[in-house]
Amino acid sequence: MIPVAEPYFDENEFNNLLETIKTGWISSKGEFISRFEQAFAKYCNMKYSSSTSNGTTALHLALLAVGIKPGDEVIVPSLTFIAPVNTVRYCGAKPVFVDVNKDYWGIDPEKIKNKITKKTKAIIPVHLYGHPCDMESILEIAKKYNLYVIEDAAEAHGAEYKGKKVGSFGDISCFSFFGNKNIITGEGGMCLTNNEKFLEKINLFKNHGMSKKKRYWHEVVGYNYRMTNMQAAVGLAQLKKLDKFIEKKNQIANLYRHYLKDLINQGLITPHPKMPWAKNVIWLYSILINSKSRDEIMKKLAEKGIDTRPLFYPIHQMPPYKEKNKYPISEDISRRGISLPSSVKLKKEEIEYICNELRNIL
Repeated sequence: MIPVAEPYFDENEFNNLLETIKTGWISSKGEFISRFEQAFAKYCNMKYSSSTSNGTTALHLALLAVGIKPGDEVIVPSLTFIAPVNTVRYCGAKPVFVDVNKDYWGIDPEKIKNKITKKTKAIIPVHLYGHPCDMESILEIAKKYNLYVIEDAAEAHGAEYKGKKVGSFGDISCFSFFGNKNIITGEGGMCLTNNEKFLEKINLFKNHGMSKKKRYWHEVVGYNYRMTNMQAAVGLAQLKKLDKFIEKKNQIANLYRHYLKDLINQGLITPHPKMPWAKNVIWLYSILINSKSRDEIMKKLAEKGIDTRPLFYPIHQMPPYKEKNKYPISEDISRRGISLPSSVKLKKEEIEYICNELRNIL
């Protein structure tokens, strides 16, 4: 089976991990944590960073830091992984869904305006599948209505909007280092901000609410959302490879476009988005099927040893968040979308094989 994603490690990860074991600093203390935090903040051109146990806890901490509370409303895309929506609910707030843009699959700024009320406190744009949202338009809306922007960049490490890295636009930005992301720590996440007060709140909440000045004295109800030194050791080694990973991912995308050119020209499939103002880092190379059942195609590809994934299901269709409102673009993209194998270990001949099998099915 050709997997959708798989990790890439070399001796650098091994040596860093070995150091944590030899020194005994394996939990939430140790020099790799601060080194990884500082290096990642520098990479994204942000002042402050705080590592977390995963991308979901990073989002939860970000919402807590800006003061989201019960009764507030937070605008979210319907087409996304469920994490940002769940974290709004963790705070007792209400997620308000907005449809996505058909050209790049991210939240549509033109549709945000219609969902803003007196209770709206924040927007969470999700850089879906590695493609940036239209951040300029979102920031204009946020400024006009005095809203916080929490960037969900979990799938978009190193992506750029108009030459500037994603994760450097919001009041707080959040990343994931899950085992299928472009850089990984197994589990793990990161909050980035230029606001020192937000950083202090994030660090307070993630460490059980414990006072920095008085050990075992807890100022608020907090959480155990800390990254381990072992995870940070892996993350630091991965970060040094990130630009090479992105280069490889774009080579993969170009090969897919090349081998699928005839299917694209015939209108049988729609390729992964690529807007002129964006640098897409291709977390998973995803296409839309225009002519046949997506699920049937996935089944046939699996029979040929090709692992795939459906695109995320619209959150507004799921039991915890089900509502009568329709979000037609989210629903359409979700129904037709397939993520193809996208590992940096993928070989040219494997991509050609995948495309030939897809062509035969279509």
